[in-house]
Amino acid sequence: MTATEQAANGRSRSRWRTAALGVLALAWIASGIWHSVKPLPEGLSLTGGQHPAPLIEYLADDTWVGENGQRQTDQVIFDRKLELIGQAERLVVADMFLFNEFAGNSDDDDMRALSAELAEVLIERRQAVPDLQVVFVTDPINTVYDGIESPHLQAMREAGIEVVVTDLDRLRDSNPAWSGLWRLCCRWLGNNSNGGWLPNPVGDEPITLRSWLRLANFKANHRKTLIVDHGDDWKGLVTSANPHDASSAHSNQAVVVSGPAVFDLLASERAIVAFSKVDALRDRPPKPNPRPARIHNETVQVLTESAIRDAVIELLDAAGEGDEIELSMFYLSHRGIIKAIKGAVERGASARALLDPNEHAFGRRKNGVPNRPVAAELTRAGVEVRWCHTTGEQCHDKQLLARFADGRAELIAGTANYTRRNLDDLNPETALHLRGANAMPALSEAGERFDRRWHNRGDRSYSLDYGEYADHSRLRYLQYRIMEATGLSTF
Repeated sequence: MTATEQAANGRSRSRWRTAALGVLALAWIASGIWHSVKPLPEGLSLTGGQHPAPLIEYLADDTWVGENGQRQTDQVIFDRKLELIGQAERLVVADMFLFNEFAGNSDDDDMRALSAELAEVLIERRQAVPDLQVVFVTDPINTVYDGIESPHLQAMREAGIEVVVTDLDRLRDSNPAWSGLWRLCCRWLGNNSNGGWLPNPVGDEPITLRSWLRLANFKANHRKTLIVDHGDDWKGLVTSANPHDASSAHSNQAVVVSGPAVFDLLASERAIVAFSKVDALRDRPPKPNPRPARIHNETVQVLTESAIRDAVIELLDAAGEGDEIELSMFYLSHRGIIKAIKGAVERGASARALLDPNEHAFGRRKNGVPNRPVAAELTRAGVEVRWCHTTGEQCHDKQLLARFADGRAELIAGTANYTRRNLDDLNPETALHLRGANAMPALSEAGERFDRRWHNRGDRSYSLDYGEYADHSRLRYLQYRIMEATGLSTF
């Protein structure tokens, strides 16, 4: 072959490589775009009806630092869950995000074995009432995406409980820069729970490379809900609390409701089960006759995914002179909500935000993103900010309370952080929207709890001054904005 021919062949091969790389790049981009905007599975982004609220309970797990400098806790949410399960006769539907004993690098010695307790109570109740249908929905993080076995899930399956591991591939992608490529190259590889050799980011047992590759998609079924029959009625519980051992010292809130709203909650869970291709929850139990609320304008509404975002922004947009906004949040980064909070203050509303300092994550240190740069932005706009006084645990609340000058109040409380990933139809999320007079027990209790923590009532240190974690770094703010916009983050 002559030199001229060799050069021609070299140019031809180079053109083929360039064309192949171009096709791969186009496929990567197309995959990322499509799976970021594709239609949602049926039943997501639910806006339920505004139903009468005959019985509502507001529950809270509180954590504080006592006069002795030691962490103290007052936990009630999980015990209420177990109590509701323990009386069920017909149906239990539980959707729980974190359900494991993974502790990361945490060495806390006061963790409660929540995952084992919940598994035991579900199994015992299923065995005690053979006709009871128990459906347990969860996220694949609990097996590190099939990289390890979950003894709790296995025991529940053996006891006749229908375990539904959410099919996250059906959801939109929150991190398209990686997920677009992952869907082309790695989704088809499956996984192996016996072949781990890499360190586990959340536990001790080694995991596979395939688990790590799937973990980088940064997506989850983030719900924490419970539905049970309760005599002739039904009860539903929505909470920010996970049945996760290393989360057992976190502060959290929960709302328990009865009546017709529970069937909207059940419909939202049926959607998860259906797109995960599990043949459960096909039969709808009979609806009870609605009972009148104590006050005619007390209502409860089920919201999921972007319907939560829309309701939060609508509520903030309605606030003005003389109204009070009180926000308790683990992660706050959603640009639409931040803009709406600032707008409420501009119209004369007072706004207070009690935020987690984003310092701790199961024994690992964090750099304060996103809450610290967001807090700096909010304080400049006239929002009062305090930090939860955390000592290794998280201030895990996800609630917004608005108290209006005319005596009305509204509470939106649930599973969702106020972030793009949690509110823009990427993660499954659930919240309850309560409306009523400010004196409505659940609303007044939520307000009293916020006040107690804000002012450190009872010689308990719940919160710290803004200056304790103030961070006005422009670089950190830029980091937050890039991470929020691209999905290259865990929040």
